[in-house]
Amino acid sequence: MTEVREHELTQLLRAWSEGDEQALEKLVPLVYADLHRLARHYMAGERAGHLLQTSALVNEAYLRLVDIKKVNWKNRAHFFGVSAQLMRRVLVDFARSRRSLKRGGETVMVSLEEGSIAFPGAGADVVALDDALKTLAAMDPRRSRVVELRFFGGLSAEETAEVLKVSAETVLHDWKLAKVWLLRELSGANEA
Repeated sequence: MTEVREHELTQLLRAWSEGDEQALEKLVPLVYADLHRLARHYMAGERAGHLLQTSALVNEAYLRLVDIKKVNWKNRAHFFGVSAQLMRRVLVDFARSRRSLKRGGETVMVSLEEGSIAFPGAGADVVALDDALKTLAAMDPRRSRVVELRFFGGLSAEETAEVLKVSAETVLHDWKLAKVWLLRELSGANEA
C-alpha cells in the first residue's frame, strides 16, 4: 500500500470517527477489496458448501462496523484488526447457530494455514478455536490479540506491532508461543 493511500485511509477513518458520514462513503470503496480479500482468506478455510459466502461475510462485517459508535480509529492496521475481530465473531456466531439448529450439527472447519497458524494438515472447528482463544486471552491477552490480528486480520508482524504498540520481534515471539499453545489446546479438544 502506498504511503499516500495509507494517509488517505487514516484521514477518512478519523473523519468517520468524528461523525462525518461522507468520509464513510469515500472509505468504503477504498477498503472493500481488502475486506473482501480478508473474507476470502477466512472462507478458504471453511468446509466446501459452507452456507455463508465471502460477500455475505464482508457485508455482515460491514454492517457491524457501521454500528460501532465512538471508535477512535488510529490507522489502517487498527481498522483491519477490528474488521478481523468482527469477521471472526460473524463466523463463530454462524457456527454456533448451526450447531443449535442441529444438535452436534455440521462442524465448521477453519484451516490454519500459511500466514496464519501453521498446523500441518490440521483444521480446527471455528467454535473450538474461538473457545481456545478466549482461554488464551484469559491467560495472556496480548498473545491472544496477536493471533487474532495475524490469523483473522491478516496483518503482518509489523502492522500487528503497530496496533499493539510493541516491537515486531515481540509479536513474532508471541506468535510462535501462541501457535504452540493453540496446537496443544486444539489437539486436546479434538481428542475429547
